[in-house]
Amino acid sequence: MLEIRDLMKEDCKTISTAFKEQGWNKPASQYESYFLEQTEGTRKVLIAEYNNLFAGYLTIRWKSDYEPFFSARIPEIVDLNVLMKYRKNGIATALMDEAETIVSEKYNCIGIGFGLMSDYGAAQRLYVKRGYIPDGLGISQNGKFLTYGDQMTVDDDVALYLTKIL
Repeated sequence: MLEIRDLMKEDCKTISTAFKEQGWNKPASQYESYFLEQTEGTRKVLIAEYNNLFAGYLTIRWKSDYEPFFSARIPEIVDLNVLMKYRKNGIATALMDEAETIVSEKYNCIGIGFGLMSDYGAAQRLYVKRGYIPDGLGISQNGKFLTYGDQMTVDDDVALYLTKIL
């Protein structure tokens, strides 16, 4: 059984431990910051539980750090993660469904960015299947748009941004 709910303060250590068990360094302080931002109203954090166990999360930034979204007042889905052992159970889809429903109550558009490496392949396909389209501004790295001839280090910060009309 899958349940989607808001982040609670007591979730922070559980989430960190769950990711640590799969070899990912995601400190509890990251989720404590998310909880604080949720309390302040700048971020919404959705938690997915599968059979009553933490399975993944998604956050919505109401004011995106990505300048084109910020300027256009487009909320952004940021940091969607599902534990590897729970993938292919519709958890990311359920989190996205809930996020889009919440955002559609006040906005007619939602944005998302993703990394360009193969590690993000499943996410890239999911977003396209859900109707997200590139924003047309090309790729960026740490807020800087890349142009012909630019040299860069390819890492998780090289991203393409997409939007969806709700």
